[in-house]
Amino acid sequence: MSEFPSDKPVLVTCGLPYANGAAHIGHLRTYIPADMFVRTLRMMGQNTTFVCGSDTHGTPIVVNAEEQGIAPGELVKKYHQVFEKTFKNFEIDFNHYGSTDDIENHERTRSIVKDLQNNGFVYPKKIKVAYCGHCQRGLPDRYVEGTCPYCGALARGDECDIGCQKHLEPGDILDPRCRICGGKAETREKEHFFFKLSEFGPFLTDYLNHLHATSNVNYAKEWAKDLKDWCITRNLEWGVKYPGHEDLVVYVWVDAPIGYIAFTEEYMNSIGEDWKKIWKGDSRIIHFIGGDIIYHHCIFWPAMLKGAGYTLPYGVVASGMIKVNDKKFSKSRGYIVWVEDDYLAHGFHPDLLRYYILSYTSHTKDINFSWKEFQTKVNKELVGSFGNFVNRVLTFIESKGLDVNGEMEPGVAEAIRTALNVTKAEIGNYEFKKICDSIITLADFGNTYFQGHEPWKLVKGDKAACENVLYNCVQIVKALAILSWPAMPAKAEEIWAMLGYDKASLSNVPLEDALLPYVNTQRPKPAILFSKLEDKKIDEMEKILNERVAVAEARAGGKKVEEVPQVSVEEFQKIQIRVGRVVSSERIKGSKKLLKNMIDVGEGNPRQIVSGIAEQYTPEEMVGKTVVVITNLKPAKIMGVESFGMVMAADSNGATLLTPEKPSEPGTKVR
Repeated sequence: MSEFPSDKPVLVTCGLPYANGAAHIGHLRTYIPADMFVRTLRMMGQNTTFVCGSDTHGTPIVVNAEEQGIAPGELVKKYHQVFEKTFKNFEIDFNHYGSTDDIENHERTRSIVKDLQNNGFVYPKKIKVAYCGHCQRGLPDRYVEGTCPYCGALARGDECDIGCQKHLEPGDILDPRCRICGGKAETREKEHFFFKLSEFGPFLTDYLNHLHATSNVNYAKEWAKDLKDWCITRNLEWGVKYPGHEDLVVYVWVDAPIGYIAFTEEYMNSIGEDWKKIWKGDSRIIHFIGGDIIYHHCIFWPAMLKGAGYTLPYGVVASGMIKVNDKKFSKSRGYIVWVEDDYLAHGFHPDLLRYYILSYTSHTKDINFSWKEFQTKVNKELVGSFGNFVNRVLTFIESKGLDVNGEMEPGVAEAIRTALNVTKAEIGNYEFKKICDSIITLADFGNTYFQGHEPWKLVKGDKAACENVLYNCVQIVKALAILSWPAMPAKAEEIWAMLGYDKASLSNVPLEDALLPYVNTQRPKPAILFSKLEDKKIDEMEKILNERVAVAEARAGGKKVEEVPQVSVEEFQKIQIRVGRVVSSERIKGSKKLLKNMIDVGEGNPRQIVSGIAEQYTPEEMVGKTVVVITNLKPAKIMGVESFGMVMAADSNGATLLTPEKPSEPGTKVR
């Protein structure tokens, strides 16, 4: 049974997207249902705040940035903007979307760590950690791989991701090897800090018995029976500095969930309210997450909050995952659908995917995405039922030049009330499919009502009866607009505008207004709400996916396959490429790949450019070389060294520098 609305303030958060790559439809599995939940609560009069932000720290981001030759800050800024744009395109309407690299999160994280220390829940301990003598660096998390101590499978430094899926602490992995150079790692002793998670077993067992959660978090109770202390520091430069230890950063799974607090703090400060009424007061905090991060949100996170004296989450709503063509979602195997390139760029309306994700199955179960299933669901339910009813009613009225006057019939009122009650009853159970099904059922009822009353015959002999039928039909259209707004906001607002209202006003309409009698008003000419998805377009999309899978399979089989994105002449002309001559070169301390070069590109003073070619060229070999340089890249800081351009190289034998065939002076344009 739904427990909303509540007299307590509600905060809804979503698991933070990792700012390390583009958005795919798997990301939307969490955010779209959370957005529907928030919109529905607000229509029910619930005081609800909705926050999220980019997860910007951790080893994978450092590794990815190094591979791209850019600073971690530049990488996360790029993908932070990608996710911001994606959420706006799909009308996922956060009150605030922040970043874990915001100063507020740095400060809040250090504050909570200090609270945990002061309360006796954090202690220092010297442990053996992996170190690569060849790369001359410590190897945290994703920099190291080896053998899982529990199941013997190949594992990465923080998790047995292929085998038993168990979390691994620094020093746990057996036979460690450096993932950068492939060499055998040695172990060195280093002081780190541990959170006394093992002390929270009884608390967590009781907490999980009362947690308002979807069923797929039940096995967290088993985890609570056997807890080990967590190492909460890492040897990295990128991240939140551990209090009093500049050589350590806080583990990403400490500062990432603290982002929920920091983002609330940022938003509340912006509107002049106190964030403590949520995180230190009597509130209902609900986390929407993916099923792969249940442990962190049901074990580690509530223990941290309890230890530091913060309000505990009321609910953890874990979604099922997304499959593609009944295959496990996988970038490496090609079973992936990119939000921008595969969906929006091909002209598909965001609300179609919103509806598909919300209505396909129960929130806790996996969704299978296939273009054929997507086509069938859209054409049958949104085009054939929902859109058909709205358009046939409003088009008929407009074509006949009729008014719509009358009284709501009991059967119509009952059909609307049934759909309304499903929404109110199921929103607190996170049963978004049941709500969507009730909306389609109402549209089906409307189609049957319209067809059965034959207004095209009534208009010829009994105009008053015809107008009463149409009045009831428009009442159903109005209810459909209100009830569907949380699921399909843009399309609902289109209906609202076709009814003669300001479409922006729909966001302020209470859910109960679905039963409020429609007041006849001037209406614009209706437009088609949904268009049929044609076979030709779906075949095109399937071809794109199949080619991607074929490329991935070829690579897995050892074949070299190169995908070449197309750019326009105008895009290419934006790149400024010039000839340069290397004046000086030196290695960058702590990196086996990077050289700091001073390069004359015809500007009077040489440019400082960092290049990942130290494994192929010595500094002595570089001096005097003529090279090709991209000169209008944004400046970047790589391992603390500023770089103002990029030296171009062919991807052969690691890297082969490009150089003009004939002598060319520094500054000569390349085109």
